[in-house]
Amino acid sequence: MGRIVELADAGGLPVWRRPVALLFLMAFAMPIAFATWSALLNNFVIEAAGFTGVEIGWLHTVREIPGFFAVGVIAIIIFMREQILGVVSLFLLGAATAVTAWFPTFGGLLTVTMLSSIGFHYFETVNQSLQLQWIDKKRAPQTLGWIVGIGSGASLLAYGLLVVTWKTLGLSYNFVYLVAGGLTAAIALFCYLAYPQFESPHPQVKKMVLKRRYWLYYALQFMSGARRQIFIVFAAFMMVERFGFEVHEVTALFLINFVANMIFAPLMGRAVAYWGERRALTFEYVGLTVVFLAYGGIYYFGWGVVLAAALYVLDHLFFALAFALKTYFQKIADPQDIAPTAAVAFTINHIAAVFLPALLGYLWIVSPGGVFVLAAGMAVVSLLLALMIPRHPEPGNETVFSPYVSAPAE
Repeated sequence: MGRIVELADAGGLPVWRRPVALLFLMAFAMPIAFATWSALLNNFVIEAAGFTGVEIGWLHTVREIPGFFAVGVIAIIIFMREQILGVVSLFLLGAATAVTAWFPTFGGLLTVTMLSSIGFHYFETVNQSLQLQWIDKKRAPQTLGWIVGIGSGASLLAYGLLVVTWKTLGLSYNFVYLVAGGLTAAIALFCYLAYPQFESPHPQVKKMVLKRRYWLYYALQFMSGARRQIFIVFAAFMMVERFGFEVHEVTALFLINFVANMIFAPLMGRAVAYWGERRALTFEYVGLTVVFLAYGGIYYFGWGVVLAAALYVLDHLFFALAFALKTYFQKIADPQDIAPTAAVAFTINHIAAVFLPALLGYLWIVSPGGVFVLAAGMAVVSLLLALMIPRHPEPGNETVFSPYVSAPAE
């Protein structure tokens, strides 16, 4: 990774060494560790550490702390190139995932989860920035759709192998975590050694950027983080706690999710390019409101496991449209603001994530259905915000109110 190549000159490299190819490879590598960790987590913490809703809530709160401090990326990129930071973070995610089963206690799991989370969140922050810098605006929705599809394919591979081999070969948690985490770390090392450093034509501002004209993007990020935490923490936990799903059954459900994402994410990219971010996000938030209300109905009205599984798949499909939020920001942002704003946005996205899982863990003990009704309310707020996105967002036209107000001072 020693040689520096201008982004405009990267087209002369072999296809597999170009910037988009690196984005594709990293998109494939990250879910191998993260998806495996997620697939095994609920069964592992219940069987090995005796977790209840309280402990799982605290675990996810700790997991989100590095996301809250993602703004620290701004300080790091003063001394380290974004591309290198992304690869190092990916390696840390893989290495920490590999040793997860070595620490089957509450304190041990909090520690190793914190380490893997630093890798995950710093990688995601930098990766989002690099995507928006390296991908042409005209091709961004389609390319981001392909990136989501590739990530889903990696998750599908991990989940498929778990479904086929978990019981057949009598695999242990330790073996699976070691293989999955080790593979992600190995790919990260390859990315470091095989690719040059790509130089963006727009040097990034290396200080915190908060601009009033980005307020709607910040608000949507905040609500996205709050709403998504409920799904990540409690939807799969419900499948294990209420319906007694085993590892291979949870994994099979994840596998269905990612088959659907592989098929539909590229199509969603084309839809966002054609219909625009406002319509795409409106569709997502209406769908999520219905899904979360139906989750609540499972507890209040005793609806069964088949509906719960179907809702889980729909949930994933709606969340796949979240890249429309990235393309909205790409259209309204100054090019030099992308890296610092990606870090700030990741921190905003995780403000609620730091305290919400732990607090809702206590609500879960009293009323699991109430957790999902609260999520539905958050989806409605997100819907109202999405309706403020103009049909053709651009600098100076960030919201539907922009034509009627004077440009704010930055």
